[in-house]
Amino acid sequence: MNSKHRVVVGLSGGVDSAVTAHLLKKQGHEVVGIFMKNWEDDDDSEYCSSNIDFVDAAAVADVIGIEIEHVNFAADYRDRVFAEFLREYQAGRTPNPDVLCNAEIKFKAFLDHAMRLGAEKIATGHYARVRQNAATGLFELLKGLDPSKDQSYFLHRLNQAQLSKTLFPVGELHKTEVRRIAEEIGLPNAKKKDSTGICFIGERPFREFLNRYIQKEPGFIKDERGRVLGRHQGLSFYTLGQRQGLGIGGVKEKGAQRGAGEHAPWFVARKELDTNTLRVVQGHDHPWLLSHTLQAADASWVAGHPPAAGALAAKSRYRQQDAACTLADADAEGRFALHFAEAQWAVTPGQSAVLYDGEVCLGGGVISACA
Repeated sequence: MNSKHRVVVGLSGGVDSAVTAHLLKKQGHEVVGIFMKNWEDDDDSEYCSSNIDFVDAAAVADVIGIEIEHVNFAADYRDRVFAEFLREYQAGRTPNPDVLCNAEIKFKAFLDHAMRLGAEKIATGHYARVRQNAATGLFELLKGLDPSKDQSYFLHRLNQAQLSKTLFPVGELHKTEVRRIAEEIGLPNAKKKDSTGICFIGERPFREFLNRYIQKEPGFIKDERGRVLGRHQGLSFYTLGQRQGLGIGGVKEKGAQRGAGEHAPWFVARKELDTNTLRVVQGHDHPWLLSHTLQAADASWVAGHPPAAGALAAKSRYRQQDAACTLADADAEGRFALHFAEAQWAVTPGQSAVLYDGEVCLGGGVISACA
């Protein structure tokens, strides 16, 4: 950006958004900070750190020399994100709340509020980049330059209007450089640990948290041959590929499939909603855990339309290398299918399948089925 803008920065209390605000002010922009409060149910608990985060964000604003406003989006978050989060879990799927939170709160409610404040642009501390394609005029969402921190997966539902108003300054940097800048300018949160919990809800014992909102429906845990190995607490509390917390660690099977061996670990492989049965298998590479195809729905494409069918790459979960695939059957109703050259592990309904063409994130959809 050569021209100077009024930029509203989402200050979370973390180091990435702090350095974002610093970089923009250093470039000569008029910078205003906004701290978003999006969760209120147990704000005084050990797991929800919004009060501490606001103190950190305010301290950062003071050091940088910008104004900061505290804005409450808790009602929007509950209606647009958390309600859908619970619906998906109750339906036996495993949603990704960060994807929905970005689309509905950070780049909708927050963006709308910033525009009312007279902002020309908004900025966040995400590790991603925006580029306007000189040939088409369309805005493209690119991976962050730090491959270990790239967050384009979580941003894949952003549209042209949102991207045209958005800046991601730290997407051009590696995390080590962000930390270095923070220390160099004396930011109080330079060494603050990164947040890894649920978007705005924090790091907490997940099953205990869901118990407050979803009724337990215990049932049987069975292996692929139908043998009962134990009881589960409710299908909502488990995800495909899960290894820990099954309560069947003492059950061993000699001669498990594919050389898994007597002491091979058990993994969640299927949820059978009609019988409330949790199916588990032994061995990381059991066939039930591997899929060559997936179907997705509720697609959102960055360009406003689906890419042409053909060879691309995709992630079916965040912490995953891009996998070569073929896009097929993308339609106007938001459905598409992907065929992978190599089998993908624990493809999970409710998670997002996100497509890439090199460093360009094209968009994606919610996984509905796999085979």
